[in-house]
Amino acid sequence: MNAAKRLEIFTRFRAANPSPKTELDYTTPFELLIAVLLSAQATDVSVNKATRLLYPVANTPAQILALGVDELASYIRTIGLFRTKAKNVIATCQILLDQHGGEVPRDRASLEALPGVGRKTANVVMNTAFGEPTMAVDTHIFRVSNRTGIAPGKNVDIVEQKLLKFIPKQFLHDAHHWLILHGRYTCTARKPQCWNCMIADLCDYKSKSPMPAVV
Repeated sequence: MNAAKRLEIFTRFRAANPSPKTELDYTTPFELLIAVLLSAQATDVSVNKATRLLYPVANTPAQILALGVDELASYIRTIGLFRTKAKNVIATCQILLDQHGGEVPRDRASLEALPGVGRKTANVVMNTAFGEPTMAVDTHIFRVSNRTGIAPGKNVDIVEQKLLKFIPKQFLHDAHHWLILHGRYTCTARKPQCWNCMIADLCDYKSKSPMPAVV
């Protein structure tokens, strides 16, 4: 895919959705950090359902730490791997209090040092909470990048680096959200809705899905 096509793709994404947002519910960087940590191998819908119960009771490192692992687990038990995640959240809260004054750090190294926080989670927090032009490559972004030809790669690290290189700078901050939403609702894994895709004419995907039959 050439630069002109990429420019047009992201121009269309921005025109359709000028201010894209994460679908995770949060009001502070800490709430976002915990929501993203909980979202691993889980849907945003399931995480939001849990945090809507949790955050009115405890939404700071000190308050969640005071709950302890077992009580926290009771709030997030509907989320996959909830016991492991509860332990990671409690350990993260302890580190935030001990090393960062209860605040979420802004730098990658400190974020990735938190239990359960990998590169993807750190990228989401840096981008969404602090406005950094990072690219968190999840399953949707990986699929869209490869299928469309925007930034093909054999693994998430390669795709991330290509996206950071190829996406025009003026679109880079919001590109993470546009690509996730496109993968979640249009360029879906099993049945991509090519007939309803705003970038179908720019996409390299060969097996375009036909318009559904009218019955």
